[in-house]
Amino acid sequence: MALFKNKKVKDVNYISAKESRRISRENRKITSEIEKKRNRKNVPREEYITKMRDPNNVLEFDNLHTYFFTDIGTVKSVDGVSFDIPLGKTVGVVGESGCGKSVTSLSAMQLVQRPQGQIVSGSIRFNTGKEVYDIAKTPTYEMQKLRGNMISMIFQEPMTSLNPVFRIGTQLDEVIELHNENMSKAEIKARSIEMLEMVGIANSEGVYKMYPHELSGGMRQRVMIAMGLACNPRLIIADEPTTALDVTIQAQILDLLRNLKDKINSSIMLITHDLGVIAEMADYVVVMYAGRVVERGTAEEIFKNPSHPYTIGLMNSKPVVGKKVDRLYSIPGKVPNPVDMPNYCYFRDRCDKCIKKCDGAYPEEIYLSPTHAVSCYLYYDKKGALENGN
Repeated sequence: MALFKNKKVKDVNYISAKESRRISRENRKITSEIEKKRNRKNVPREEYITKMRDPNNVLEFDNLHTYFFTDIGTVKSVDGVSFDIPLGKTVGVVGESGCGKSVTSLSAMQLVQRPQGQIVSGSIRFNTGKEVYDIAKTPTYEMQKLRGNMISMIFQEPMTSLNPVFRIGTQLDEVIELHNENMSKAEIKARSIEMLEMVGIANSEGVYKMYPHELSGGMRQRVMIAMGLACNPRLIIADEPTTALDVTIQAQILDLLRNLKDKINSSIMLITHDLGVIAEMADYVVVMYAGRVVERGTAEEIFKNPSHPYTIGLMNSKPVVGKKVDRLYSIPGKVPNPVDMPNYCYFRDRCDKCIKKCDGAYPEEIYLSPTHAVSCYLYYDKKGALENGN
Protein backbone atom coordinates (compact mmCIF):
# COMPACT_ATOMS: atom_id res chain seq x y z
CA MET A 1 0.00 0.00 0.00
CA ALA A 2 2.82 2.38 0.88
CA LEU A 3 4.41 1.88 -2.53
CA PHE A 4 1.09 2.62 -4.24
CA LYS A 5 0.56 5.82 -2.21
CA ASN A 6 3.96 7.16 -3.17
CA LYS A 7 3.29 6.72 -6.88
CA LYS A 8 2.17 9.74 -8.86
CA VAL A 9 -1.35 9.82 -10.29
CA LYS A 10 0.07 9.86 -13.83
CA ASP A 11 2.18 6.74 -13.15
CA VAL A 12 -0.79 4.58 -12.18
CA ASN A 13 -2.89 5.82 -15.09
CA TYR A 14 -5.61 7.00 -12.73
CA ILE A 15 -7.48 10.27 -12.38
CA SER A 16 -8.95 11.17 -8.99
CA ALA A 17 -12.51 12.46 -8.51
CA LYS A 18 -11.05 15.76 -7.30
CA GLU A 19 -8.96 16.16 -10.45
CA SER A 20 -11.95 15.20 -12.63
CA ARG A 21 -14.11 17.88 -10.94
CA ARG A 22 -11.39 20.47 -11.48
CA ILE A 23 -11.18 19.60 -15.18
CA SER A 24 -15.00 19.72 -15.46
CA ARG A 25 -15.13 23.20 -13.90
CA GLU A 26 -12.47 24.49 -16.28
CA ASN A 27 -14.22 22.90 -19.25
CA ARG A 28 -17.59 24.42 -18.33
CA LYS A 29 -15.97 27.84 -18.13
CA ILE A 30 -14.45 27.44 -21.62
CA THR A 31 -17.53 25.91 -23.28
CA SER A 32 -19.94 28.39 -21.66
CA GLU A 33 -17.92 31.27 -23.08
CA ILE A 34 -17.92 29.74 -26.58
CA GLU A 35 -21.65 28.90 -26.39
CA LYS A 36 -22.52 32.41 -25.19
CA LYS A 37 -20.74 33.88 -28.20
CA ARG A 38 -22.37 31.38 -30.57
CA ASN A 39 -25.92 31.93 -29.26
CA ARG A 40 -25.91 35.69 -29.77
CA LYS A 41 -28.77 37.15 -31.79
CA ASN A 42 -28.42 39.66 -34.64
CA VAL A 43 -24.72 38.90 -35.20
CA PRO A 44 -23.21 41.47 -37.64
CA ARG A 45 -22.75 39.83 -41.07
CA GLU A 46 -19.19 41.17 -41.28
CA GLU A 47 -18.22 38.65 -38.58
CA TYR A 48 -18.97 35.59 -40.71
CA ILE A 49 -19.07 36.80 -44.34
CA THR A 50 -15.57 36.52 -45.79
CA LYS A 51 -13.64 35.80 -49.03
CA MET A 52 -12.22 32.59 -50.50
CA ARG A 53 -8.48 32.27 -50.81
CA ASP A 54 -9.14 30.68 -54.23
CA PRO A 55 -12.54 31.35 -55.87
CA ASN A 56 -12.29 27.99 -57.68
CA ASN A 57 -12.84 26.19 -54.34
CA VAL A 58 -16.22 25.39 -52.84
CA LEU A 59 -14.80 24.74 -49.33
CA GLU A 60 -11.54 25.67 -47.60
CA PHE A 61 -10.46 24.28 -44.23
CA ASP A 62 -7.86 26.65 -42.80
CA ASN A 63 -6.01 25.56 -39.62
CA LEU A 64 -9.18 24.07 -38.11
CA HIS A 65 -9.13 22.99 -34.45
CA THR A 66 -12.13 21.06 -33.08
CA TYR A 67 -11.82 19.84 -29.48
CA PHE A 68 -13.93 17.74 -27.12
CA PHE A 69 -13.81 18.92 -23.50
CA THR A 70 -14.17 15.72 -21.46
CA ASP A 71 -13.92 15.01 -17.71
CA ILE A 72 -10.47 13.44 -18.17
CA GLY A 73 -9.03 16.21 -20.36
CA THR A 74 -9.29 17.90 -23.75
CA VAL A 75 -9.38 15.61 -26.79
CA LYS A 76 -7.92 17.40 -29.81
CA SER A 77 -9.90 15.48 -32.45
CA VAL A 78 -9.03 17.93 -35.23
CA ASP A 79 -5.74 19.68 -34.56
CA GLY A 80 -4.86 22.16 -37.30
CA VAL A 81 -6.41 20.67 -40.46
CA SER A 82 -6.02 22.57 -43.75
CA PHE A 83 -7.15 21.46 -47.21
CA ASP A 84 -9.41 22.61 -50.07
CA ILE A 85 -12.32 21.11 -51.99
CA PRO A 86 -12.36 22.47 -55.58
CA LEU A 87 -15.63 23.13 -57.42
CA GLY A 88 -16.97 20.07 -59.23
CA LYS A 89 -14.31 17.71 -57.83
CA THR A 90 -14.27 14.78 -55.40
CA VAL A 91 -11.85 14.95 -52.46
CA GLY A 92 -11.27 11.68 -50.60
CA VAL A 93 -10.37 11.89 -46.91
CA VAL A 94 -8.71 8.68 -45.76
CA GLY A 95 -7.24 7.39 -42.50
CA GLU A 96 -7.80 4.78 -39.81
CA SER A 97 -10.70 4.95 -37.34
CA GLY A 98 -10.43 7.83 -34.86
CA CYS A 99 -8.13 10.01 -37.01
CA GLY A 100 -10.63 12.92 -37.17
CA LYS A 101 -12.23 12.40 -40.60
CA SER A 102 -15.85 12.46 -39.43
CA VAL A 103 -15.29 15.25 -36.90
CA THR A 104 -13.81 17.40 -39.69
CA SER A 105 -16.94 16.85 -41.80
CA LEU A 106 -19.29 17.42 -38.84
CA SER A 107 -17.46 20.70 -38.15
CA ALA A 108 -18.27 21.80 -41.72
CA MET A 109 -21.95 21.14 -41.00
CA GLN A 110 -21.85 22.60 -37.44
CA LEU A 111 -23.07 19.22 -36.17
CA VAL A 112 -20.33 18.51 -33.62
CA GLN A 113 -22.00 17.48 -30.36
CA ARG A 114 -22.19 20.56 -28.17
CA PRO A 115 -21.39 21.82 -25.60
CA GLN A 116 -18.55 19.29 -25.11
CA GLY A 117 -17.49 19.47 -28.76
CA GLN A 118 -16.47 22.91 -30.01
CA ILE A 119 -14.71 24.52 -32.98
CA VAL A 120 -12.00 26.29 -31.01
CA SER A 121 -10.16 28.13 -33.79
CA GLY A 122 -9.53 28.20 -37.53
CA SER A 123 -11.78 28.87 -40.52
CA ILE A 124 -14.11 26.84 -42.73
CA ARG A 125 -14.83 29.01 -45.76
CA PHE A 126 -17.84 27.94 -47.85
CA ASN A 127 -18.56 29.41 -51.28
CA THR A 128 -22.33 29.55 -52.00
CA GLY A 129 -21.75 31.17 -55.40
CA LYS A 130 -23.08 34.51 -54.18
CA GLU A 131 -21.44 34.90 -50.77
CA VAL A 132 -18.69 33.21 -48.76
CA TYR A 133 -19.49 32.08 -45.21
CA ASP A 134 -16.96 31.28 -42.50
CA ILE A 135 -18.87 28.34 -41.02
CA ALA A 136 -16.73 28.39 -37.86
CA LYS A 137 -18.23 31.82 -37.04
CA THR A 138 -21.66 31.56 -38.70
CA PRO A 139 -24.55 31.84 -36.18
CA THR A 140 -26.97 28.90 -35.89
CA TYR A 141 -29.94 30.72 -37.48
CA GLU A 142 -27.87 31.41 -40.63
CA MET A 143 -26.37 27.91 -40.66
CA GLN A 144 -29.86 26.40 -40.82
CA LYS A 145 -30.30 28.03 -44.24
CA LEU A 146 -27.08 26.40 -45.53
CA ARG A 147 -27.32 22.96 -43.90
CA GLY A 148 -29.28 20.55 -46.09
CA ASN A 149 -29.72 23.22 -48.74
CA MET A 150 -26.20 24.24 -49.84
CA ILE A 151 -24.24 21.58 -47.88
CA SER A 152 -25.72 18.14 -47.34
CA MET A 153 -24.43 15.01 -45.64
CA ILE A 154 -24.93 11.33 -46.39
CA PHE A 155 -24.43 9.73 -43.00
CA GLN A 156 -22.46 6.59 -42.23
CA GLU A 157 -25.26 4.23 -41.14
CA PRO A 158 -28.65 4.72 -42.86
CA MET A 159 -30.61 2.59 -40.37
CA THR A 160 -29.65 4.89 -37.49
CA SER A 161 -29.90 8.08 -39.58
CA LEU A 162 -33.47 7.44 -40.79
CA ASN A 163 -36.21 7.78 -38.18
CA PRO A 164 -37.81 4.32 -37.77
CA VAL A 165 -41.27 5.67 -36.81
CA PHE A 166 -41.79 7.88 -39.89
CA ARG A 167 -42.40 6.81 -43.46
CA ILE A 168 -39.72 7.46 -46.09
CA GLY A 169 -41.94 10.03 -47.85
CA THR A 170 -42.51 12.04 -44.66
CA GLN A 171 -38.77 12.28 -44.01
CA LEU A 172 -37.99 13.30 -47.59
CA ASP A 173 -40.83 15.83 -47.67
CA GLU A 174 -39.55 17.49 -44.48
CA VAL A 175 -36.16 18.25 -46.05
CA ILE A 176 -37.68 19.77 -49.20
CA GLU A 177 -40.39 21.72 -47.32
CA LEU A 178 -37.87 23.24 -44.90
CA HIS A 179 -35.84 24.86 -47.68
CA ASN A 180 -38.66 25.51 -50.20
CA GLU A 181 -41.43 27.29 -48.31
CA ASN A 182 -43.23 28.35 -51.51
CA MET A 183 -43.83 24.79 -52.74
CA SER A 184 -47.26 23.19 -52.28
CA LYS A 185 -47.72 19.75 -50.69
CA ALA A 186 -48.35 18.19 -54.10
CA GLU A 187 -45.16 19.73 -55.52
CA ILE A 188 -43.15 18.56 -52.48
CA LYS A 189 -44.43 14.98 -52.88
CA ALA A 190 -43.68 15.05 -56.63
CA ARG A 191 -40.14 16.25 -55.90
CA SER A 192 -39.62 13.49 -53.29
CA ILE A 193 -40.76 10.79 -55.74
CA GLU A 194 -38.56 12.33 -58.45
CA MET A 195 -35.55 12.10 -56.11
CA LEU A 196 -36.28 8.44 -55.34
CA GLU A 197 -36.40 7.72 -59.07
CA MET A 198 -33.17 9.67 -59.60
CA VAL A 199 -31.29 7.40 -57.19
CA GLY A 200 -32.42 4.30 -59.06
CA ILE A 201 -35.43 3.16 -57.00
CA ALA A 202 -37.90 1.65 -59.49
CA ASN A 203 -40.92 1.39 -57.17
CA SER A 204 -40.65 5.02 -56.03
CA GLU A 205 -44.39 5.42 -55.23
CA GLY A 206 -44.30 2.28 -53.07
CA VAL A 207 -41.05 3.15 -51.28
CA TYR A 208 -42.43 6.65 -50.57
CA LYS A 209 -45.07 5.00 -48.32
CA MET A 210 -42.74 2.48 -46.64
CA TYR A 211 -40.93 2.57 -43.28
CA PRO A 212 -37.11 2.25 -43.12
CA HIS A 213 -37.22 -1.32 -41.71
CA GLU A 214 -39.07 -2.49 -44.83
CA LEU A 215 -36.09 -1.64 -47.05
CA SER A 216 -32.76 -3.39 -47.59
CA GLY A 217 -29.43 -1.77 -46.67
CA GLY A 218 -28.77 -0.67 -50.25
CA MET A 219 -32.26 0.81 -50.63
CA ARG A 220 -31.93 2.72 -47.34
CA GLN A 221 -28.58 4.08 -48.52
CA ARG A 222 -30.23 5.25 -51.75
CA VAL A 223 -32.94 6.99 -49.70
CA MET A 224 -30.21 8.75 -47.68
CA ILE A 225 -28.57 9.90 -50.93
CA ALA A 226 -31.95 11.12 -52.25
CA MET A 227 -32.45 13.06 -49.01
CA GLY A 228 -28.97 14.57 -49.25
CA LEU A 229 -29.43 15.65 -52.88
CA ALA A 230 -33.05 16.84 -52.61
CA CYS A 231 -32.08 20.54 -52.67
CA ASN A 232 -29.26 20.26 -55.27
CA PRO A 233 -26.45 21.15 -52.83
CA ARG A 234 -23.13 22.63 -53.91
CA LEU A 235 -21.27 20.27 -51.55
CA ILE A 236 -22.11 16.66 -50.68
CA ILE A 237 -20.34 15.17 -47.65
CA ALA A 238 -20.43 11.37 -47.91
CA ASP A 239 -19.32 9.79 -44.62
CA GLU A 240 -18.39 6.19 -45.49
CA PRO A 241 -21.53 5.76 -47.67
CA THR A 242 -20.69 2.14 -48.60
CA THR A 243 -19.44 0.71 -45.28
CA ALA A 244 -22.33 -1.65 -44.52
CA LEU A 245 -23.03 -2.68 -48.13
CA ASP A 246 -21.93 -5.72 -50.12
CA VAL A 247 -19.53 -5.30 -53.03
CA THR A 248 -22.09 -5.21 -55.87
CA ILE A 249 -24.33 -2.67 -54.10
CA GLN A 250 -21.22 -0.66 -53.17
CA ALA A 251 -20.26 -0.35 -56.85
CA GLN A 252 -23.80 0.78 -57.72
CA ILE A 253 -23.84 3.43 -54.97
CA LEU A 254 -20.45 4.81 -56.07
CA ASP A 255 -21.59 5.00 -59.71
CA LEU A 256 -24.77 6.70 -58.56
CA LEU A 257 -22.86 9.31 -56.53
CA ARG A 258 -20.48 10.00 -59.40
CA ASN A 259 -23.29 10.45 -61.94
CA LEU A 260 -25.43 12.60 -59.66
CA LYS A 261 -22.47 14.83 -58.81
CA ASP A 262 -22.02 15.58 -62.53
CA LYS A 263 -25.77 15.95 -63.06
CA ILE A 264 -26.26 18.65 -60.40
CA ASN A 265 -22.69 20.04 -60.77
CA SER A 266 -21.67 19.70 -57.13
CA SER A 267 -18.53 18.70 -55.22
CA ILE A 268 -18.06 15.66 -52.97
CA MET A 269 -16.09 15.25 -49.75
CA LEU A 270 -15.79 11.46 -49.53
CA ILE A 271 -14.78 10.05 -46.14
CA THR A 272 -13.62 6.44 -46.04
CA HIS A 273 -10.84 4.11 -44.94
CA ASP A 274 -11.21 2.01 -48.10
CA LEU A 275 -8.37 2.89 -50.47
CA GLY A 276 -10.14 1.06 -53.31
CA VAL A 277 -13.10 3.47 -53.05
CA ILE A 278 -10.70 6.44 -52.96
CA ALA A 279 -8.83 5.22 -56.07
CA GLU A 280 -12.09 4.84 -57.98
CA MET A 281 -13.86 8.03 -56.92
CA ALA A 282 -11.45 10.77 -55.83
CA ASP A 283 -9.70 13.50 -57.82
CA TYR A 284 -7.73 14.60 -54.74
CA VAL A 285 -6.74 12.66 -51.60
CA VAL A 286 -6.20 13.90 -48.03
CA VAL A 287 -4.53 11.45 -45.61
CA MET A 288 -5.26 12.12 -41.92
CA TYR A 289 -3.60 10.72 -38.81
CA ALA A 290 -4.39 11.57 -35.17
CA GLY A 291 -6.29 14.75 -36.05
CA ARG A 292 -3.80 16.14 -38.57
CA VAL A 293 -3.25 16.02 -42.33
CA VAL A 294 -0.02 14.11 -42.96
CA GLU A 295 -0.18 14.04 -46.77
CA ARG A 296 -2.37 15.48 -49.53
CA GLY A 297 -2.28 15.62 -53.30
CA THR A 298 -3.99 14.41 -56.45
CA ALA A 299 -5.15 10.78 -56.46
CA GLU A 300 -2.48 9.94 -59.05
CA GLU A 301 0.31 11.45 -56.91
CA ILE A 302 -0.81 9.70 -53.72
CA PHE A 303 -1.21 6.26 -55.30
CA LYS A 304 1.86 6.40 -57.57
CA ASN A 305 4.17 8.15 -55.11
CA PRO A 306 2.96 7.72 -51.50
CA SER A 307 5.51 9.67 -49.46
CA HIS A 308 4.56 9.78 -45.77
CA PRO A 309 5.46 6.54 -43.92
CA TYR A 310 1.83 6.35 -42.68
CA THR A 311 0.45 6.57 -46.25
CA ILE A 312 2.92 3.88 -47.34
CA GLY A 313 1.75 1.73 -44.40
CA LEU A 314 -1.90 2.17 -45.46
CA MET A 315 -1.02 1.13 -49.02
CA ASN A 316 0.82 -1.96 -47.76
CA SER A 317 -2.15 -2.91 -45.57
CA LYS A 318 -4.43 -3.21 -48.61
CA PRO A 319 -4.91 -6.77 -49.92
CA VAL A 320 -3.80 -7.18 -53.55
CA VAL A 321 -5.79 -9.39 -55.93
CA GLY A 322 -3.68 -12.31 -57.22
CA LYS A 323 -0.90 -11.83 -54.65
CA LYS A 324 -0.63 -14.60 -52.06
CA VAL A 325 0.71 -13.64 -48.63
CA ASP A 326 0.97 -15.61 -45.37
CA ARG A 327 -0.05 -12.62 -43.27
CA LEU A 328 -1.57 -9.24 -44.14
CA TYR A 329 0.61 -6.26 -43.22
CA SER A 330 -0.52 -4.05 -40.34
CA ILE A 331 1.11 -0.86 -39.08
CA PRO A 332 2.82 -1.69 -35.75
CA GLY A 333 2.15 0.19 -32.50
CA LYS A 334 -0.89 2.26 -31.59
CA VAL A 335 -2.21 5.81 -31.93
CA PRO A 336 -1.02 8.19 -29.14
CA ASN A 337 -3.38 9.09 -26.29
CA PRO A 338 -5.65 11.87 -27.68
CA VAL A 339 -5.79 13.59 -24.27
CA ASP A 340 -1.99 13.83 -24.01
CA MET A 341 -0.57 14.15 -27.52
CA PRO A 342 3.23 14.31 -27.89
CA ASN A 343 5.01 17.51 -29.00
CA TYR A 344 6.84 15.66 -31.80
CA CYS A 345 5.54 13.90 -34.95
CA TYR A 346 2.50 11.86 -33.87
CA PHE A 347 3.56 8.92 -36.05
CA ARG A 348 7.16 8.79 -34.80
CA ASP A 349 6.68 5.94 -32.32
CA ARG A 350 5.18 3.70 -35.04
CA CYS A 351 7.50 4.74 -37.87
CA ASP A 352 10.23 2.48 -39.28
CA LYS A 353 11.91 5.35 -41.16
CA CYS A 354 12.76 7.61 -38.21
CA ILE A 355 15.77 9.91 -38.46
CA LYS A 356 17.42 12.11 -35.83
CA LYS A 357 15.38 15.18 -36.83
CA CYS A 358 12.18 13.33 -35.87
CA ASP A 359 13.04 14.15 -32.21
CA GLY A 360 12.22 17.79 -33.01
CA ALA A 361 8.86 19.60 -33.14
CA TYR A 362 5.97 18.44 -35.31
CA PRO A 363 7.14 18.76 -38.97
CA GLU A 364 5.75 21.50 -41.19
CA GLU A 365 4.27 20.73 -44.63
CA ILE A 366 6.75 20.31 -47.48
CA TYR A 367 5.59 20.60 -51.10
CA LEU A 368 6.96 17.83 -53.33
CA SER A 369 5.01 19.32 -56.27
CA PRO A 370 2.56 22.24 -56.61
CA THR A 371 -0.28 19.90 -55.53
CA HIS A 372 1.53 17.27 -53.42
CA ALA A 373 2.35 18.15 -49.78
CA VAL A 374 3.67 15.96 -46.96
CA SER A 375 4.47 16.58 -43.26
CA CYS A 376 7.64 14.56 -42.74
CA TYR A 377 11.28 15.31 -41.88
CA LEU A 378 12.47 12.81 -44.52
CA TYR A 379 11.85 15.44 -47.21
CA TYR A 380 13.25 18.53 -45.48
CA ASP A 381 16.74 18.37 -46.98
CA LYS A 382 15.39 17.62 -50.44
CA LYS A 383 13.45 20.84 -50.45
CA GLY A 384 16.05 22.96 -48.68
CA ALA A 385 13.99 23.44 -45.56
CA LEU A 386 15.65 24.40 -42.31
CA GLU A 387 16.31 21.66 -39.78
CA ASN A 388 13.89 22.85 -37.11
CA GLY A 389 10.87 23.19 -39.37
CA ASN A 390 11.17 26.95 -39.92
